[in-house]
Amino acid sequence: MRELVEAIEAPDSAPADVAALRIPDSYRAAVLRKEEAAMFEGVELRDRTPADSLHIQEVPTPEPGPGEVLVAVMASAVNYNTVWSALFSPVPTFAFLERYGRLGGLAARHDLPYHVIGSDLAGVVLKSGPGVRRWHAGERVVAHCVSVELEGAEGHGDPMLDSEQRIWGFETNYGGLAELSLVKASQLLPKAEHLTWEEAASPGLVNSTAYRQLVTGNGAGMKQGDNVLIWGAAGGLGSYATQLALAGGATPICVVSSPEKAGLARSMGAELIIDRAEEGYRFWRDEHTQDRKEWRRLGERIRELTGGEDADIVFEHPGRETFGASVYVARKGGTIVTCASTAGYNHEYDNRYLWMSLKRIVGSHCAHYREAWEANRLITKGRIHPTLSRTYALDEVGAAVESLHRNEHHGKVGVRCLAPAEGLGVTAPEFRARHETAINRFRTAPPVLTQLPSPEGAAA
Repeated sequence: MRELVEAIEAPDSAPADVAALRIPDSYRAAVLRKEEAAMFEGVELRDRTPADSLHIQEVPTPEPGPGEVLVAVMASAVNYNTVWSALFSPVPTFAFLERYGRLGGLAARHDLPYHVIGSDLAGVVLKSGPGVRRWHAGERVVAHCVSVELEGAEGHGDPMLDSEQRIWGFETNYGGLAELSLVKASQLLPKAEHLTWEEAASPGLVNSTAYRQLVTGNGAGMKQGDNVLIWGAAGGLGSYATQLALAGGATPICVVSSPEKAGLARSMGAELIIDRAEEGYRFWRDEHTQDRKEWRRLGERIRELTGGEDADIVFEHPGRETFGASVYVARKGGTIVTCASTAGYNHEYDNRYLWMSLKRIVGSHCAHYREAWEANRLITKGRIHPTLSRTYALDEVGAAVESLHRNEHHGKVGVRCLAPAEGLGVTAPEFRARHETAINRFRTAPPVLTQLPSPEGAAA
């Protein structure tokens, strides 16, 4: 691996130098083990520790098949699906791998007794399989997390409707938290030249998810002048939604959980901030009863900030803890667009506030390749910036996932895989200098206090 890294990082490195390298027979990866899938049975989610289930071990290098590409992973990042994977919740990911493997052919290789996880990467193409024409050895790339088969008709209007659509590194094997990774050619995107490896790896899943959910007609179809309520506006998903709203001429109303996160939202250019901890919002009286008075109080606060207007769009991803409030505060005819449910999947709301006010609930899941390409294009042009706050080494992946599990993070958490140090991979330093402050915004933010979050805290 050292020879590989030296060839990639050499100032005079050429694609031919990478193409000439011998590909290692094995590589180090963050894996879950099938034999341990029941290790957390009977343990509450908040008491589970990702470091107990995550292992760094050598695994065999797969040969790229038709339409596939082997990538040297310089850096990756942690997402909530990484947390769910490590906690074996809501189900162990080996159920996904078994289901995929039953398709046969190349898919059968994914059903293994170990699962290499991770749905982000930035790196260099090592080898392309038969039929791949767009990507060649030595090219610097990032990966889109959606894998599709497109053999049925369903996905040819919107690939996210493909019956065999999966999230790579979560519902497939050979993920990005590793030194090497196997992806489909239709997942690759050009790396932003002005970003480091760890910065370039961090936007992928969340930026494309926010782009589809908020901007496109498959999501909320945001337009100029819209008021957009964004839960967790300083988190991994919300920080990109905030930037996209500002870049698109909308007005973000940023819900955060601390003064530090409020400061981050303001540093992105947001002016309308709701610190839910400071203002004491509690949307549930107890486990079974929501508090409509709190919904009304939130709605009044939104109108106070906007000069009397309600939210045109509510950008929802916490789920159970906030969904009733989200439906209530959206304007008449407004849209609640939802994904993820990081604080609980079972949503409850009063349907009178939906049907009688002609509101819409739109489900959104990640993004198709074209949407991901457009979202990545904004990154490469310096219109949207990474929100990376901290980077760990691959050997520290357990701690990286734990920081997300405990809500001890701002923005995104990165992981160095083959990159020997932070700050490498920049090939457009002058362009970077123009955006340095924005790129480092989340790195310079005050640290989050280490604490176990309440369910509502997970939303921020």
